[in-house]
Amino acid sequence: MKSRCGHFITREGLAGVLRAHGINPTRQRVEIAFALFTRAAHLSADQLLAIVNDRHSETSKATVYNTLNLFVARKLIREVIVDPNKVFYDPNPAPHHHFYNVDSGELQDIEADAITISGLPALPEGMVTEEVDVIVRIRSGV
Repeated sequence: MKSRCGHFITREGLAGVLRAHGINPTRQRVEIAFALFTRAAHLSADQLLAIVNDRHSETSKATVYNTLNLFVARKLIREVIVDPNKVFYDPNPAPHHHFYNVDSGELQDIEADAITISGLPALPEGMVTEEVDVIVRIRSGV
C-alpha cells in the first residue's frame, strides 16, 4: 500500500520506523501504524480500532489509545483536537495546519506556508514556542 505521500508502506518497513522512534514493534502496534499510515485520512481512535479489528479482532480499545499516545509522545504522529470530544490522529508530523469541516467531521491539511501568523503574545518567562496549530473550522454556506 502507498502512504499519503505516495511511498509504498509495508508492515516490515513500519516495524523499522517504530524501532527508529524507540518503540517496540509489537504486532498490534505495527497493525495500528499500518492502518494509520496507509490511509489518506485523519482518523479517530475508534476508526482505527474498527480498521485493525477488521483484520485481527483481538485488539482492545485501551491498546489503540495507549499506542496512539505512545506514537504522539515519540513524535511519530500528531494529535489534532478539534473539540474536547473529537480527536484525530495525523500521520504527518511535519508542521502544517488544518481545515475542519463541522458538517462532515472531516479534517484536511493546509500547508504550513499557506498561513502567516504574526503578533503572538509574549511568552511567560523561561518558555519557548514548541509549535502553533491552526484549525480553520468550515461549514457549507448553503
